[in-house]
Amino acid sequence: MGNESAELRGLIAGYRRFREREWESERSRWVALNEGQQPRIMVIACSDSRVDPSHIFDVNPGEIFVVRNVAALVPPFEETPGHHGVSAALEFAVQFLRVSQIVVLGHGMCGGCKAALTQSMQGMQPGRGGFVADWISLLNAAREKVASQHGTSGRAAERAMEMESVKVSLANLRTFPCVATKEARGDLTLTGAFFAISDGLLHILDEADGTFRPGD
Repeated sequence: MGNESAELRGLIAGYRRFREREWESERSRWVALNEGQQPRIMVIACSDSRVDPSHIFDVNPGEIFVVRNVAALVPPFEETPGHHGVSAALEFAVQFLRVSQIVVLGHGMCGGCKAALTQSMQGMQPGRGGFVADWISLLNAAREKVASQHGTSGRAAERAMEMESVKVSLANLRTFPCVATKEARGDLTLTGAFFAISDGLLHILDEADGTFRPGD
């Protein structure tokens, strides 16, 4: 192992600290997790390195089932052939893990939402921005709403886009029959949330009026 990059060496050093500290002190937890997982919560979050749900919510391994992607997006339900990664994870969480809570976690300074707003990647080839452009096209309708009210540049427009993306994902979640059925029965709760990197505050969406309010 003489060709490791500095980045990989840093990861391995972190692993060693984990083994020396947490693995030993939390051994009983890991023994239990070896038998399986039973998280009650699914979190759909952005891949952004600054927004780790486990840190934000201060949870332990095994407590939340997490899916992360660009802009924390959920596509609408569809049955066309393809590799539906988010849909597969959602299906697994709802139908097999039987989570009772799904949280869509948006965040401030989201590059994916900004690209959707400015359409800076539109027309790019796959591998050069095209995959991102196709993915964030899920926000096209929301972009029109935001642009008509705030324009397409400036922090106010970007924050509005970030919050609208959470609403888009919640709406798309409800197009999945298993989600809609369980929510109607009261077996599943959907919640939108927004984490502001600038001040560390978490905001919760009130779907009754569409506003985000600081969480207690």
